[in-house]
Amino acid sequence: MRTIIRTILLMALVVSASGSLAGQLPQATTDRIDDIATKALADSGAPSASIAVVKEGQIAYVKAYGQARLDPPTSAGPEMRYSIGSVSKQFLAGAILLLVQEGKLSLDDHVGSFFPSLTRAHEITIRQLLSHTSGYEDYYPLDYVAPFMQQPVTAQGIVERFAEKPLNFDPGTAWQYSNTNYTVAGQIIEKVTGMPLMAFLENRVFGPLGMKSPIDLDRHHLTSSDAAGYTRFGLGPLHPAVPEAPGWLYAAGELAMTAHDLAVWDQSLIERKLLRPATFDEMIKPVPLKNGAPGEYALGVGIANASGHPMLAHGGAVSGFVSDNAV
Repeated sequence: MRTIIRTILLMALVVSASGSLAGQLPQATTDRIDDIATKALADSGAPSASIAVVKEGQIAYVKAYGQARLDPPTSAGPEMRYSIGSVSKQFLAGAILLLVQEGKLSLDDHVGSFFPSLTRAHEITIRQLLSHTSGYEDYYPLDYVAPFMQQPVTAQGIVERFAEKPLNFDPGTAWQYSNTNYTVAGQIIEKVTGMPLMAFLENRVFGPLGMKSPIDLDRHHLTSSDAAGYTRFGLGPLHPAVPEAPGWLYAAGELAMTAHDLAVWDQSLIERKLLRPATFDEMIKPVPLKNGAPGEYALGVGIANASGHPMLAHGGAVSGFVSDNAV
């Protein structure tokens, strides 16, 4: 048995609660959170975790646990970045929706309008890319870093290799998680804006929201002041995880940031700071299949039922890290 993901970033977002002042958590709640996080590290063997909790629109609790780095031993701190993996897809979807909001794109535009050489591109829409209903084959095995991912790649290289193959199913007829979809969508953003994807996110999302910590792991490494990713084989010792080579994360899982800044993003969704209500409604609307079967995935976010309340959630996993973000 191979255990791949050992360093953890957890994000929990509580929209409303009772028993304390707005934006504050009672001591009993923070004690319970600490107990859960400490037990999670003990049970999993993960060296560290970082969390942020939002209550009633305010960041109410931010804390890190364990050892962010094992050599030399370095305690985890809330100011440290962690890779958020596929939670990055929310930011890509948000970037597309900003362009839709400005009339520069439509979710029903066909991929062929931008990249006509891709397989059945004139049948596949941007909405199908973002909802994983396009049929494009996934390039990331999800449970390990494949040997071919140890070689650098470009977004164009991924698209040519995986989005010019026969589809796994007819567009809109099935749901299959595929990082290839988001690589194609990232390329569409760059073609429409004339900007690198990360530059667009910095100018239109991170800057306006005051998010100072995000970095693009395809361009920058986590430093000694950030958390490190670890792996182990079976019940063996932890050792540093080998990251994906540059290019493989791109628009599908390229971001690292603090738990605090991920919470700032969630605040912006709750308060409609960047996306207008109608645009946000598009983001969280599950996309049904062509046969009418209901979907449980919208645009960059999964939709679930949490004890009778709607929950927007997405997890992420890249070499050495897992993440979870829930509203």
